[in-house]
Amino acid sequence: MIEFRPSGLTEDEEKLRTEVREFVAEEFPSGTYLPELGINAAADPEFSRRLAARGWVGMVVPEEYGGPGRSATERFLVVEELLAAGAPVGAHWVADRQTAPVILSFGSERLKREFLPRIVAGDAFFCLGMSEPDSGSDLASVRTRATRTEGGWLLNGRKVWTSGAQYCHYAMTLCRTSPQEGRKHVGLSQLIVDLTSDGLTVSPIRLLNGQHHFNEVVFTDVFVPDHMVLGEIGSGWHQVTSELAYERSGPDRFLTTFPVLRYFLDFREVSGPEAELRLGALAARYWVLRNMSLSIARSLDQGEVPAVEATLVKDLGTSFEHDVLDLVRDLTGGEQEPDGDLFGRLLAEATVTAPTFTLRGGTNEVLRTVAAKHLLREKRRAL
Repeated sequence: MIEFRPSGLTEDEEKLRTEVREFVAEEFPSGTYLPELGINAAADPEFSRRLAARGWVGMVVPEEYGGPGRSATERFLVVEELLAAGAPVGAHWVADRQTAPVILSFGSERLKREFLPRIVAGDAFFCLGMSEPDSGSDLASVRTRATRTEGGWLLNGRKVWTSGAQYCHYAMTLCRTSPQEGRKHVGLSQLIVDLTSDGLTVSPIRLLNGQHHFNEVVFTDVFVPDHMVLGEIGSGWHQVTSELAYERSGPDRFLTTFPVLRYFLDFREVSGPEAELRLGALAARYWVLRNMSLSIARSLDQGEVPAVEATLVKDLGTSFEHDVLDLVRDLTGGEQEPDGDLFGRLLAEATVTAPTFTLRGGTNEVLRTVAAKHLLREKRRAL
């Protein structure tokens, strides 16, 4: 069974949510700017530093490493409000969402001291070097290889769909550090790679509208010092799978298109019982997904690794984001105006970027396979 435990908010959590909501309302008044679309959001380092100054970046980092020591649930509430407002969270996003927690879990003391205070301050941005041209969602089949050299490793290979590599400082890179013999999950490791290293090139992979979110990153004898290995050599698969609970479960998996719906309701008329019924059904689905995601945040706070639950949030959430766009286009008669008003421009941009929603963090087919295998294992144990 895959269980999502219901959870409400405490008085202090409600207070935090109100504080963040007031902040984003002041920063981004509705109708005065073009909202960003979730994890497609533009990088605005200055905005990231303003958030950091309020203690809203790297929230789970303990005070020992310069952080506020807040909970995953509190981070959930901050992120929820930022995404709903369409804030430009791209710069600090990956470092805040998953790099800080995995360094806390697996990093050496040196890595913790070196990177966690910088993440909390909004001064160290990370991207993920996972997907490759021939591996897709099958991360265990990666071919990027690191070989031993004096004082560290030489990295060779290629990563694609690497979001934010054009402005990030580091790439958390999954690679093979020993030959594949038998199980392909064995012999993988994670290296923290400085994106200014010699032998490393970043090339854009542009969307149809010319926007630059994705990149190809090529490593040619890139030197990575020993101390930049995350965790133990050969433990990369275990580390990456625990990381996926952070990557797949958050509000970013169902709130990407929320600004489109928000602007539609603000700037277009809704009339008729059928339209109201369909919008009400969307609101109900939002609430279900929101509570599933909140349940995972609570689990993370209790030290659990809800990776399977996260796959369901990502699968249902990103499919739902497409349904939001389909309904809005239907209610507006397909209106999309790249050079029109704010709503028309936002809808056009969302339509172009929508194919990326179900790709990032694993395709729906792969996620459903993960969930199905878990349920089959549970059934066999029960017999």
